Amino acid sequence: MTKGEPVDEPSAGSTPAVETRGLTKRYRGGQLAVDGLDLLVPRGSVFCFLGPNGLGKTTTIRMLMGLIEPTSGGARLLGSPMPRTARQVLPKVGALIEGPALYGFLSGCDNLVRYDAADSTADPRTRAARVGAALDRVGLTAASGKKARAYSLGMKQRLGLAAALLQPRELLILDGPTNGLDPQGMREIGTLVGELADDGITVFLSSHLLDEDEIEQVCSHASVMAQGRLITQGTVAELAPGTRGRLTVTTPDTADAVRVLKEHGVTDLAVTGDWITGEPPTTPLADGTPTDLADLNAALVRADVRVRGFGTERASLEDAFVALTGEGFDVAG
Repeated sequence: MTKGEPVDEPSAGSTPAVETRGLTKRYRGGQLAVDGLDLLVPRGSVFCFLGPNGLGKTTTIRMLMGLIEPTSGGARLLGSPMPRTARQVLPKVGALIEGPALYGFLSGCDNLVRYDAADSTADPRTRAARVGAALDRVGLTAASGKKARAYSLGMKQRLGLAAALLQPRELLILDGPTNGLDPQGMREIGTLVGELADDGITVFLSSHLLDEDEIEQVCSHASVMAQGRLITQGTVAELAPGTRGRLTVTTPDTADAVRVLKEHGVTDLAVTGDWITGEPPTTPLADGTPTDLADLNAALVRADVRVRGFGTERASLEDAFVALTGEGFDVAG
């Protein structure tokens, strides 16, 4: 693909749900928000679009949805160029961008009625059935009569998803659906995303905070973006294996264990009860001491540290992001 070239022809083979070529956005004053983005989102995937806040993700989504024009390059949704074919494509796309816009004085049900009535393609004769099905889909039937201002943040996010699902969708674009949620709210959104994927809907999920297993485990594909540029993309299985998880040691002799681990290059050590975690060394020490994990375990045993557990945690998408960029997800920008 040539950067800067508009996406005017469908790709060979299976048409991706989202495809960009050289997608670029430069604002007045010279600020470069998105820089030559080549993105490929397979149909039927749950695609996690990762990167710190304020560094191009929402701008990309706005260009995908035809809300703003790119400076150069182009994008396709469901095989059709945007924004040229927006009227034909967007009815097949549900979106939740930067949180739902709700009328606080209306009930959850009445909010969805308003959304549905604003859709010129929606048949008013079947509106009640659509609204009821959408509320049931996101688990809000019991709270449908409650005013939206009384909803928790997680309930508001689910109501926004219900609005996006009033019509059958092939693609769902979610911009930060877990932002501000407590762990229970994250679990609810993660479960719902998994259910949508099981129904064959492609989910494009943008986030700066994906350390919750409930969300991460539903992702089949991911990309890493920083400073407006795409660093890498692929299946989760392709991105995570090259990343080493944190070392974990369980022992009642934590003080001695920490001393030995420090001597052998383990950094960022943390102790919780009899559980120690740290970043394993990646290169031999200055004196030539090897950094193989088996050698670390042997060093602990030689120091008479009683080792009850030893291993590494599973590398997460956040671990992969930090390894690639040197910074965490939750970065203001």
